[in-house]
Amino acid sequence: MASNLLQTPALHAGTIPFSRPPTPGVHPLQVGFCGLGAMGYFMARNLANSRKSQSSPLMVYNRTVTKSQKLLAELGASAVKVADTLGQLATECDVIFTCLVDDAVVTSVYNEFAKALVQSPPTKAKIFVEMSTNYPALAGDLDRLLSSFPHTRFITSPIFGPPPAADKATLVIAMSGDYRSKKEVAFLLVPAVGRKVLDLGENVEKASTLKLIGNGNLAAALELLAETLTLGEKSGIGQQTVYDLITDIMPAPGLVAYGNKMINDSFDGSVGFSMDGGIKDSSHVLRLSAELNCPMPAVSNAHRSMITTRAIHQAQVVSGTQQWDIIDESALIASSRVAAGLHPFDSRKGTGVVRED
Repeated sequence: MASNLLQTPALHAGTIPFSRPPTPGVHPLQVGFCGLGAMGYFMARNLANSRKSQSSPLMVYNRTVTKSQKLLAELGASAVKVADTLGQLATECDVIFTCLVDDAVVTSVYNEFAKALVQSPPTKAKIFVEMSTNYPALAGDLDRLLSSFPHTRFITSPIFGPPPAADKATLVIAMSGDYRSKKEVAFLLVPAVGRKVLDLGENVEKASTLKLIGNGNLAAALELLAETLTLGEKSGIGQQTVYDLITDIMPAPGLVAYGNKMINDSFDGSVGFSMDGGIKDSSHVLRLSAELNCPMPAVSNAHRSMITTRAIHQAQVVSGTQQWDIIDESALIASSRVAAGLHPFDSRKGTGVVRED
């Protein structure tokens, strides 16, 4: 019997808005995970660890097979099985999680799933769980695609939190779609992958909408944080002093983490959230705000700063002077720094500020 399903409702009070699902049958669930990127690797690892007592290991698939092999090497064959194809994941698993880079990749992967299901129609319940940050309309498209297959359900379940939160299994998880499927999935994910589930109802587009609203709020906050730290440096107060003040009076985890990256010029996007990802998300937010006639000028400013920073970085790549091949979203401070006459990526250079002691 699955240990995650044995948790009492009291233990999950306030973290899972569903009652415990029915006791599983004779055959334990076969769970699969597609997408081992900056977030997905940690999520899949934690999910696999939580299911070590199960008779079937977590089946994983990644376009770059070396990441799947890395996870297998880390946890062993008793916890992880590498799928050869997307079709194998779709046909052999009862619950399939996907965490992918953008809408185009999500569409491509789910089309491959659909092709496999045409060849091997499901004979028992199967749940697909999309955890990426997508435009809400895509969720409706995927739901219609999968609903044509028997016994197949689709839910959206985007996650809130940076890679360190994924590593520590402290993510907040939004869910929308079929109620019974959400209930089953919620008890797979909490506490294995995240700390809390937010239920957005049965409209599969709602969780994706909330995800964009949350990411828009973060982007706008990062823009203001970047401007504030830059003003602190240019005024002679110093960005460290401003950062210390912010952590004292507004110690939000996102501001603390991203602010620390900004003041230390820690802009390596290969171990964080990439600038391209930030631009993609803010583009979705602005599209949504335009469709709903709800202006978001703060997000527009953040979007502009991200594009400016990407242009600066790409110019360095062309000249061969870049420090990082991929830059983190926190690097948007480069736009504020350059506008203020400072170096974009090295806060130790070019301030020209002499403090009065």
